Amino acid sequence: MFSSRLGKVIQISAGRKTVHFCPAILLSKRTLCGYFRDSSRDSLQAAQPIHFFREPILNIVALAGSGLLIMLGLFTIYWLIQLKLGDSGIVDVFWGASVALVGAYFCASTSGNLNRRLVAVILMSVWAIRLGCYLWQRWKSHNEEDPRYTSLKQKWGRRAQLRMLRFYQMQAAGAFLFALTMLVVGLNTKPWGWLDSAAVVVWVISILGEAISDLQLHRFRQEPQNKTEVCQVGFWKYSRHPNYFFEWLHWWTYALLALQAPLGWLTILAPVAMWFFLNRVTGIPHTETQAIKSRGDKYRAYQQTTSAFFPWFPKQSPLQNGVSND
Repeated sequence: MFSSRLGKVIQISAGRKTVHFCPAILLSKRTLCGYFRDSSRDSLQAAQPIHFFREPILNIVALAGSGLLIMLGLFTIYWLIQLKLGDSGIVDVFWGASVALVGAYFCASTSGNLNRRLVAVILMSVWAIRLGCYLWQRWKSHNEEDPRYTSLKQKWGRRAQLRMLRFYQMQAAGAFLFALTMLVVGLNTKPWGWLDSAAVVVWVISILGEAISDLQLHRFRQEPQNKTEVCQVGFWKYSRHPNYFFEWLHWWTYALLALQAPLGWLTILAPVAMWFFLNRVTGIPHTETQAIKSRGDKYRAYQQTTSAFFPWFPKQSPLQNGVSND
């Protein structure tokens, strides 16, 4: 049994004692441990097993690597599509679906709690479909390319498309990191518990909140008289970007589902990273720059009275009348 399960024993001689050691890097599907035998006592003793991952660590690394290759391949296809369309903004439509696809692949390839894996795939798939449909409609309604991508192409000049390919691959790497949360969810073998139920509640609140925010903004913009006005209806009265807030809140769903898994606490980095991107990189900075260009002082007054991200009661200010919808 010893040789069949653990492989070849390594013999080390030291004085009168001979110690036999069998490294168990991939001993079984459940433990990482080492076995020692002291021939002077002719007894077999096992070191305390370290229960860490259910799957062998090399399998997990290989699974993550294959997921990264899939993501890079998907974003290369998106680059070819934008090359044909002449509109690099199309990648935004596919971003969520790519995360969900690779996330589902991770959950299907692991052996954690089945119910949790199924729920995680369903929740992320619904999120991706809703977000993708919304971004598709928004992309179709614009006759011009997103100014962010146009600006990048102008800055890059003749090598724009090659650099755009690199930019797409960077987006693929970012999407992969968010999809990794599903890999950790798939490794969680704990029975369904209150943290998982809390995750579902967070998901429901965040998806409904984001959908309502998008609908409120869409209806506001449909009114001709609001073309140069600032939306302050519904959630937009309490946050300048409630859709971003609920998108950030959504990522706590997978952190809660993964929290009891080995190294599950690392999935908290997903909502932290999302907050950083939305507040410091691609979200609020670009959106507010465009809003000030189109709405001027009205939006500046809105900035003075309303929280940028986390919903909160607006400040009372004499300038508040300058951003009303009347």
